[in-house]
Amino acid sequence: MQTNLSFLFTTTVISLLSVAAVAQPATLPVTKHKTIVIAHRGDHTHAPENTLAAYQNTIEDGADFIEIDLRTTKDNHLVIMHNASIEHMTGQAGEISSYAFDSLRKIKVRDLSHPEWGLHTIPTFKEVLQSCKGKINIYLDFKEASVAQTYKEIMDAGMENHVVVYINEPHQFGEWGTIAPNMPLMISLPKAVKTKAEMNEVLHTFDIDILDGDYTEYNTETVKAATEKHIPIWADVQSKEEGPDQWNAALKLGLAGLQSDHPKALIDFLIKKGIR
Repeated sequence: MQTNLSFLFTTTVISLLSVAAVAQPATLPVTKHKTIVIAHRGDHTHAPENTLAAYQNTIEDGADFIEIDLRTTKDNHLVIMHNASIEHMTGQAGEISSYAFDSLRKIKVRDLSHPEWGLHTIPTFKEVLQSCKGKINIYLDFKEASVAQTYKEIMDAGMENHVVVYINEPHQFGEWGTIAPNMPLMISLPKAVKTKAEMNEVLHTFDIDILDGDYTEYNTETVKAATEKHIPIWADVQSKEEGPDQWNAALKLGLAGLQSDHPKALIDFLIKKGIR
């Protein structure tokens, strides 16, 4: 996820949080590794992004989390797609919200750069939960969906202790806080935050459990402030230039987790450094 919240967003959220009950800090999903590796839209180095095949690659890589993007069809089915439009991944026009589920399932996902990867079905949230259960945690980029419906599917799958939720819109705070107060919530670091005092103000304002955002937006001062408040930072390292230089720079900052487009290569890198 690459959305970044502004201080205008902060003032909106304050009003939402002021009417919500104060929840106890959420418990994060259990992981085996000190440095968390998150596969951005699944490991799509050998399969189209956000497909069950990409998620299976991630599980086989040994990553800690799969990052997925949740959207809703016209007839209220929860499915996975990063963009609101399906054109980039399918070649057909239209948005997820304009398709009935049965029609959408007939449309196949492909990667034009790698036709050898074949055609894939747009996965449902239920399928993803089932395929991940007992194998890997889920980093849920909550794009367009009902909180109540989403949480019910999580609970029905027995995955309530294995999901964290990335917040995209102010109203989502209040909805998740009311319906699922123990669900770990995450936001991106507002770009204007550069000092310890500014970081402390963000952490005082937002009832969050994890911080996201590009690793280049952090510095030793802001990372230290978050660490002192026991708020882990799972930063984005994915980019066209992603590789050892970016990974080393992020690790030098002391970040707790990295979201990557190359999770297997990142894991191998961490193993060679003796930190995984």
